[in-house]
Amino acid sequence: MTNIITTPVSRRAMLKRASEIAGMGAAAPLALNLASMGDAAAATAPGNDYKALVCVFLYGGNDHPNTLIPFDKMNHARYLGIRGGVSFQRKDLIPTALTPIQPQTLTDDLQYAFAPYLPRLKVLFDGGKLAPLLNVGSLITPVTRAQFDGSNRALYPLPPKLFSHNDQQTYWQALGSEGSTVGWGGRIGDYALSSNDQALLTCISASGNAVFVSGDKALQYQISPSGAIPVKGIKEAGYGSPQIMEALHQLITAQSKHAFENELTTIMRRSIEMEGIVNGALSKVSLNTNFDLVPGENSLADQLKIVARLIGARKELGSRRQIFFVSLDGFDHHSNLSQKHNELMSKVDEAVAAFYVATVEMGVQRDVTTFTASDFGRTLVNNGDGSDHGWGSHHFIIGGAVKGGRYYGTAPHVSATTDDQVGQGRLLPSTSIDQYAATLAHWFGVPDSEMATVLPNIGNFQGRNLGFL
Repeated sequence: MTNIITTPVSRRAMLKRASEIAGMGAAAPLALNLASMGDAAAATAPGNDYKALVCVFLYGGNDHPNTLIPFDKMNHARYLGIRGGVSFQRKDLIPTALTPIQPQTLTDDLQYAFAPYLPRLKVLFDGGKLAPLLNVGSLITPVTRAQFDGSNRALYPLPPKLFSHNDQQTYWQALGSEGSTVGWGGRIGDYALSSNDQALLTCISASGNAVFVSGDKALQYQISPSGAIPVKGIKEAGYGSPQIMEALHQLITAQSKHAFENELTTIMRRSIEMEGIVNGALSKVSLNTNFDLVPGENSLADQLKIVARLIGARKELGSRRQIFFVSLDGFDHHSNLSQKHNELMSKVDEAVAAFYVATVEMGVQRDVTTFTASDFGRTLVNNGDGSDHGWGSHHFIIGGAVKGGRYYGTAPHVSATTDDQVGQGRLLPSTSIDQYAATLAHWFGVPDSEMATVLPNIGNFQGRNLGFL
């Protein structure tokens, strides 16, 4: 086991925090844990010049109207009138109603509540560790409703194929159309390669192939929830024969005069080497944080746990700047919205809260910023039993460096007819992905002079720093 915190005082603090974390099961214990742990961990953790961004992607288009819900009486009544049978009653939102740390006046005096299945995220909001970003989405340049309805696409271009899953997933991750090969997370990673002893461990996906963590120079390293992925056939004797295992190893790592074959063997040798390095480092990391709070499987929690373990192994691996990608699928709720979305919200709540607690356990909560993303939001108007593809959405930023407990961006009207939506309550984004990303990139260390390289359209928007970090 690697002792993440090395001084005698911090070791005692870590043991105390570990005993508290072990019993965490619901929002109330979480509130107590965070209150008692947070400042102590920050005070005792040694400086290590480490920073990480963790993208939590919700595939399918998260239903934001049932994630962050109008709570004040007037706007909740509007929400009920538009959403109908796929809405929450106000009485059910009382436990997760949000009160900003400092008073804020939003559009139409809006007050919000989290979905009832997000009690742990409410604790993080109340503790100033979570900030909602309102109505953010894919934009090339600011667009009004009149400009959206108009035909001047030379002056007011729109992102490619709005409301299309594949294209909008790619746009959120790469700011380009489907087929893009470089993501903005990867471009941020390009600036961090020299900070890490193992450059290949700069951009990491625990969710399979993801363009978000592919850079111009930074390669995407994929890892499974159980650790680095070994090459089959060379770790165990094939057909009971060590000779077959050795022959396969020689075959796939042998030098070749053919350029393509030689490149392939270079990749194979690198994969074999990194599997040993990564799994060796992970074997020395043990976390007390419980990632299994809710009965049933939670792939997002499994992915965030391996990310936490990699962060725990950061010194062993010589990592100082890292970009991670994790995801949860199943958010395309055209039907059976209430049941399916509630189940997924419980998984998000469990996984994200546990991951934050793990960063506290390791004393890196101010060095790790987690944020959500999704294809698009969904319509406020229901389609009977669900909701359809939208555009703008609400997202969350979580971490010890987050100026949480308040809202950022512009709250939309609770309406299907106002000019901040484009039909059926599809939100016209008031904040761009570029601005969202620029704020994260600035915190990570990308200089302002290089921001346009990471985010080519950032010059089209006023305000590169939204202030949530």
